[in-house]
Amino acid sequence: MTFRAGRWKTFVLSLAAAALLAGCGSFDKDPTAKWDAERLYAEAKDEMTIANWKRARELLEKLEARYPFGRYAQQAQIEIAYTYYKEGESAQAVAAADRFLKLNPNHVHADYVHFLKGLALFNDDLGLFGRRLGRDPSSRDPKAMREAFDAFKELVIRFPNSRYAQEATARMNYLVNALAQSEVNVARYYLARGAYLAAIQRAQAALRDYVGAPASEEALAILVRAYDALGLTDLRNDAERVLLKNYPASAFLKTGK
Repeated sequence: MTFRAGRWKTFVLSLAAAALLAGCGSFDKDPTAKWDAERLYAEAKDEMTIANWKRARELLEKLEARYPFGRYAQQAQIEIAYTYYKEGESAQAVAAADRFLKLNPNHVHADYVHFLKGLALFNDDLGLFGRRLGRDPSSRDPKAMREAFDAFKELVIRFPNSRYAQEATARMNYLVNALAQSEVNVARYYLARGAYLAAIQRAQAALRDYVGAPASEEALAILVRAYDALGLTDLRNDAERVLLKNYPASAFLKTGK
């Protein structure tokens, strides 16, 4: 019995040693295990240079987990948001940007993170300059456009001297025009189906909320046609007078379409 007990004890110890060695082996398989924050960040930047966004993010997440304090950790948080943006993962990019801004509201690069958040909310390739892809930005989700506008607006208000303020302002103007056109698109849809009151409401919203937008011309023309269809002559004449005053060469006056 003593001999068997000794053999069993030896067997258990052997298993424990094997498990320990296996654990050490799996630890050693991670080549980044002994890297410091500087090297992790440098390697992540190299991966970003070749657009290997997923691998870069893995390295950045390791950096933040192992070295949560210091400038490299903060920069890693920014770069993580950027990698999500480059992959088209808007929700994750916005969440990462919001997390950074909550933890570092006065960071030296907070303005850039606000700008990045705006880009993620309204993807640059499919929205702001998406005409090169043949997609009308006014057909996109108005909610996303409004959120993007708010992100750019916060940047401009909080950091008026930021290097990104001018471009953010230009994008805000573009978004205003797209939002106005989105309202007019809906108004046109209602007008074509004889829903004149609904068409009037959406056209008025475009004129009220987005003063001076290019879509105002068509919004006024829709009001003229909708009031005319309802027999509201005075309102129809008022809308036509405003249209004529602001757009004397309007094609809508000539064609009535």
